[in-house]
Amino acid sequence: MAMGNKTTVSYFVMSGVSSYKQFQPFLFVVFLLLYLLTVMGNGVIMVVIRSDPHLHTPMYFFLFHFSFIDIGYSSVTVPKMLQNFWADKKTISFHACIIQMSLLLLGARAEVFMLSAMAYDRYIAICDPLHYEETKNKQVCIRLVGGTCLISILNAVTNTIPVLHLHFCGPNELNHFSCEFPSLLQLSCTDTFINKMIFLISAMLVCLTPLSIILVSYLCIISTILRIRSAEGQSKAFSTCSSHLTVVVLYYGAGLFRHLRPSSASSVVLVRLFSIQYSILTPMLNPIIYSLRNKEIVFQIMCYIAHNIR
Repeated sequence: MAMGNKTTVSYFVMSGVSSYKQFQPFLFVVFLLLYLLTVMGNGVIMVVIRSDPHLHTPMYFFLFHFSFIDIGYSSVTVPKMLQNFWADKKTISFHACIIQMSLLLLGARAEVFMLSAMAYDRYIAICDPLHYEETKNKQVCIRLVGGTCLISILNAVTNTIPVLHLHFCGPNELNHFSCEFPSLLQLSCTDTFINKMIFLISAMLVCLTPLSIILVSYLCIISTILRIRSAEGQSKAFSTCSSHLTVVVLYYGAGLFRHLRPSSASSVVLVRLFSIQYSILTPMLNPIIYSLRNKEIVFQIMCYIAHNIR
């Protein structure tokens, strides 16, 4: 499409995970299985938490919404990726690409805030257990989840609107399997300094603030656990946090490398691998991590499966 004397890109071509056609059927099966495991694993956790009154506690309330975000986050990229594995032209329209970018920003920010809410929940449970029920009542939990959604939406809108004012005149090949913000900016024909500054400032506010909450919470948690005299008590207290801490390390580790890596370390292959890690693999691993480290939820899942088999 034309705009004055300039040609405006109406669609983008996605490179995908691999450019080798002989690998496409194999990769399709792999990512289809990963996506099905993500939806099924997180879906089972949501159903079990919703159906079992014993799991209607703040910890599982946050886990329910975290699983919902994981399903949505994977669904933004994987279905389109699966479609492109079989398509001769791996394209996505300009507007669909902008929507996908916005939803990726929303999902990523929602996850980090939910992780911080879960860290705060563990902090109250371990460091101030006598006031846990009072501090983390249902209204507080609803407000935390509502605040997470609101901040995530505002962040996505704040970064998306300036992108709509950029001009894309070619090339139109995205060196990625999704319309991630950094990859899309590389194709702009106009200066993206303002966009990068908005993204950097919003990332510092919306990502580092939750990270600070998580770090402070765990410093207090570790300090409290070390004061517990019995080894059994320490082990029990740590086991309630280990699954959440594992997810935090996986998610933040891959995400920080993807967006804050030095220029010398720039690599298309590494970028794709780390993007796969935090946008596809981590949502799939989350229910496995939480289930393996939580005997209560494993028991309830087994009861739910046994009940439905009958």
